[in-house]
Amino acid sequence: MEELSRRDALRIGGALGALGALGAASSAQARPLWTWSAQGSVAGAGAGADPRWVWDPEADELVASLLDRGDVPRVNALLRSWTRNDQPLPGELPADLRDFVERARQLPPWVDHGKLARSFDFTRRRGLYLGVLYAMASGMMSTVIPKEARAVYYSYGGANMKDRIAKTAKLGYDIGTHNAYAPDGEMTVTCVKTRLVHAAVRHLLPQSPQWNQAAPEDIPISQADIMVTWHSLATTVMQKLTEWEVPIPVEDSDAYLHSWQVTAHMLGVSDEYIPASWNEADKQAEQVLHPILEPTPEGKDLADILLGLGAELDGSVLSRPLLGAFTRYVLGDQIADWLEIPREPVFDPMLQTFWRPFIAAREVGLHFPGSDETYWLFEEVLRKVVLVYLSEGQPINIEIPQVNRPS
Repeated sequence: MEELSRRDALRIGGALGALGALGAASSAQARPLWTWSAQGSVAGAGAGADPRWVWDPEADELVASLLDRGDVPRVNALLRSWTRNDQPLPGELPADLRDFVERARQLPPWVDHGKLARSFDFTRRRGLYLGVLYAMASGMMSTVIPKEARAVYYSYGGANMKDRIAKTAKLGYDIGTHNAYAPDGEMTVTCVKTRLVHAAVRHLLPQSPQWNQAAPEDIPISQADIMVTWHSLATTVMQKLTEWEVPIPVEDSDAYLHSWQVTAHMLGVSDEYIPASWNEADKQAEQVLHPILEPTPEGKDLADILLGLGAELDGSVLSRPLLGAFTRYVLGDQIADWLEIPREPVFDPMLQTFWRPFIAAREVGLHFPGSDETYWLFEEVLRKVVLVYLSEGQPINIEIPQVNRPS
C-alpha cells in the first residue's frame, strides 16, 4: 500500500479509519485495536473505525487552505471580536470559513439545556474540588500523556506556556459558567476556535523536524487523542470525586457528564466516540488513557513549567512544594516520580491526613443556608484572579497559529 502524504491523509482522514486500524495492527509499535463499542456512545451506533486514524477532515482542509493562502492573520484579527455564542460573525470573513463556523457553532440535536443548567449548579457547589482536580489531576496528567505533551511542547504554544495555559484555562472556565452554551455565553465560541487551532496544529506540526524526530505518529491530535484529553478531564475528575467520597446525586453526575459530552461534540469529536454514561467513560478510559501514560523529556519540562507558574502566581516559597505534594497526592507516586517531583516530608503526610476530613467538613457546611453561594463567590474570585494572572490582564484570544515553536 502506497504511503499517503500527510496532506492527503488529512483530507480523507475519516475514510481511513478502518484501513488505519489494520495498518496499526501490523505496526511494531501498535497497541490493541479499538474495541470500545459505539453502542455505548451518545450516538448508540457507529462505523467502528479506530479513532486513532480519524481526524477532522472538514476543519483540516479549511485551515490548511487558510494557512496556504496567507489568510490567517486577517482571520485572527476578525475573530477577536467574536466572543458570544449568538453573536453574528464578522462580515469580512472568508466565505469558506464563515460557512464552516456557522455549521460548527450549532449545538447537537441531543443537547439537554436542563442538564446544562444543573451542571452549572453542580459546579457552583463543588467548584473548589473541580478547580483542584482540573489543575493538579488533569493539568499535571497531561504531561505524562506522551502525544499531548509533545504536541504542546513543539507547537507554537509551547514557546509561551503562560499564554498557552491561559487559553486552556479559558475553556475550563467557560464550561463552568451559568450560560456556557446559552446564547449569551462563550463556550460555543471557545470550542469552535479551539477546533480551528487543532486543525492548524495538525497541518503545522508535521513540518517540525523536532516533532518528527520525537513523535511516533505522522499526524497529531486524532479523535482518539482528543478523547484521551477528555478523559484526563471529565472522567478523571469524576473518578477522583468518587474516590474522595463526595456525595453526588445521580442527577448532578449525569448533568456534569452531559456538559462534557456536548463539549466533545463541539470540539469536532464524532458522536460515536463520546461515552453515553460514566460506566462507558470508565471503560473507554481504561483502554485509551491509562495504558498510554508514561514520562517523556518534553512532559517533564512542561511539568516543571506548570509547577513554576503555580508557585509564581502565589508568590510563596512554600507554593511549589505544596503543588508538588498535591500532584503526588492526586496522581500517585508513580506519576510524581516520573515527573521527578520530590517527596515533601511536611506536605505529603499533611494532605494524606487532612484533605479527606476537610472535604467532609466542607460538605457539612453546604447544608447551611447561603453556604453554597458563599463558597461559589470565593471560588469564582480565585478563578478570575488566575485568569487575569495568566493573561497578564489582557483579553484571552484563542487564535489560529501560523508557525511551530521556534527552534
